[in-house]
Amino acid sequence: MTTNGGFEPVFCTVVPPHVLDRLARNDDPALSGPAQRTLVRDSELRARRRVTTEFSLMAAPVAKAPSEQPLRTIYDARHGTDLPGTKVRGEGDEPGQDATVNRAHAGLGATFELFLKAYRRHSIDDDGLPLDATVHYDEGYNNAFWNGEQMVFGDGDGEIFVDFTNSIDVIGHELIHGVTQYTANLTYYGQPGALNESMSDVFGSLIKQYSLGQTAAEADWLIGAGLLAPAVTGSALRSMKAPGTAYDDDVLGKDPQPATMDDYVRTGRDNGGVHINSGIPNHAFYLAATALGGHAWEKAGVIWYDVLTGGELSSRALFTDFAGLTVKAARERFGDGGDELRAVEKAWEQVGVRIL
Repeated sequence: MTTNGGFEPVFCTVVPPHVLDRLARNDDPALSGPAQRTLVRDSELRARRRVTTEFSLMAAPVAKAPSEQPLRTIYDARHGTDLPGTKVRGEGDEPGQDATVNRAHAGLGATFELFLKAYRRHSIDDDGLPLDATVHYDEGYNNAFWNGEQMVFGDGDGEIFVDFTNSIDVIGHELIHGVTQYTANLTYYGQPGALNESMSDVFGSLIKQYSLGQTAAEADWLIGAGLLAPAVTGSALRSMKAPGTAYDDDVLGKDPQPATMDDYVRTGRDNGGVHINSGIPNHAFYLAATALGGHAWEKAGVIWYDVLTGGELSSRALFTDFAGLTVKAARERFGDGGDELRAVEKAWEQVGVRIL
């Protein structure tokens, strides 16, 4: 495994802590109970991740030669918390009766395919790493996460969140934390942490667009569309097109993501606002991709991928550092006078990030 700046003990979830915190304080136990249990479970898992990483207790990586095909295994936790659970579908197995299992299997495959076809990357570590996922995790678990070794999906509480395999971009989002882990290894705090989250949103969205054959103009640029229960006033967890507009609900509150540096949120919560301020680089990618048009994974996506995997991105990179490297990557790949360079420069200018 190649990482930049040393291995970081990162435990990454798709639902931000500030959302669960608000739910946990609700007077209705049907809403607060699952949120409280999810927060407790996430805290335990985060601590376990730190200990296993720092004391080298993680399982040894499985040697696997790069392949043109994924190696997927889906497990069922059966509403328990022991991982990985019971194997229910392997690579090459026919779809079964459990739609959640089938969606997880398909989402892992879509992620593998985008990275192979668009970027010639063989799985998340570029060395054919097997892709494992566990579904039906815990009771009413309101999250999905990457724990450094595999994907895990809850079924939601049915009141605020539904099955976390419903959104292919969420499946991709969590797997991309693995790609970041094996490449730039961005520190999960402050601006580098927000960039870490943004990488997962960017490529999670591209996975959905690729699987649907959508152009940048056709895409909805939403992260987690399909996760919110019908009673919730909102469309998704986040919007790359219009950060801060994904939901505005009596229970969840209002989406706090800023679109520009003018509204950058300074906070010690959520690892320094990693799920909040990621709206800024997310919006920059959206602006660059839509300015260029066509399929977003072919130009803007290539530029972002070059930066993430190129070896120059520090694990503690700030927005300005990342922006400067995207400009450099656009110039090196597409030339000085191209639309690509102008689109990238203008996108960062529009969100208020200086290019050094």
